[in-house]
Amino acid sequence: MSRVVLDGDHLVSHLLNFPESVEKLAFSSRPHDAAAAAGEGKGGAGIPADILETPKEYVFYFDVPGLSKSDVQVTVEDDQKSLVIRSNGKRKREDAVEDEGCKYVRLERRVPRNLTRKFRLPDDANPSAISAKCENGVLTITVEKLPAPKPRMVKVAIN
Repeated sequence: MSRVVLDGDHLVSHLLNFPESVEKLAFSSRPHDAAAAAGEGKGGAGIPADILETPKEYVFYFDVPGLSKSDVQVTVEDDQKSLVIRSNGKRKREDAVEDEGCKYVRLERRVPRNLTRKFRLPDDANPSAISAKCENGVLTITVEKLPAPKPRMVKVAIN
């Protein structure tokens, strides 16, 4: 019989990752999304998502600094089972500064290119009731939940 022993740091780390594992079951991304979120892949840096579940809706938050609403496309695909966010927009740098004899000494802010994120919607999501807004560098997508089915009672006649 083998025995696994976790020290305090590993145990806490393992326990803290539990909710993230549960969340990934409901909102799984495609494999290429994980690479994009980690900054890997040919698209450059991915944009991580925060997903909030309320009793009536799911709300997705994405930081999209420098992108306008015309740079972002939100669609529902795969027989209304997937929420897809795409952007081919490029954040504009302050190029006018370079025209005046100035130049950038350091460029650390990542510029998202060819962003694509895809999320499988939960069964109780209503693909016909999705809204999106892009304000102050934050893309917010709201997906309403379907109403819970009402319990059905069938009266059976007794002979």
